[in-house]
Amino acid sequence: MHTIRAAGLAVLLVGAAAALAADTELKVGDPAPAFEAMDDQGKEWKSADVVGKKIVVVYFYPADCTGTCTKQAKGYRDNLEKLAEKGATVVGVSGDTVDNHKVFKQKEKLNFTLLADPEGKVAKAFGVPYTAGKKSFKTMVEDKEIELTREGTAQRWTFVIGKDGKILHKDTKAPGGDDAKTVLEVIEKAGQ
Repeated sequence: MHTIRAAGLAVLLVGAAAALAADTELKVGDPAPAFEAMDDQGKEWKSADVVGKKIVVVYFYPADCTGTCTKQAKGYRDNLEKLAEKGATVVGVSGDTVDNHKVFKQKEKLNFTLLADPEGKVAKAFGVPYTAGKKSFKTMVEDKEIELTREGTAQRWTFVIGKDGKILHKDTKAPGGDDAKTVLEVIEKAGQ
């Protein structure tokens, strides 16, 4: 009898936890979570230093130096001046290491900050699905093959944090190469 009650209680607790998780998902209009991570230069980057002063674009992507992720990064690189004119700053977040980010920035001449999130803490703060587990692959940089290893993989989601510190835009199906253009349109329509 006690076993049945315990099993029933466990089912109720799991169901309640799932409902709570669904209720705590970030939505447009919610306050953005505060976060910090190591940037591509190995320095601590804190959202508190930027949120409230600028519009902050936080885009999560699976991996440095891979097809769609590279197209997405180049889109931000090529539109960064237009975004800056609208008062926005951009940070890309992945499970890659600081060293991987250095390689990616050099290889693609990226002009914005990349944040290392090897444990998925920033991804979790935003509710972005993150899968732990090392993955390695090789890429060419200046005619030299380099092996990059990341600790985990975040899904491709994009958030725009307004100057008021609230989520202005959330995209759980961010379109790789066109993500920066979509974000620019969102900022222009919001008139921030």
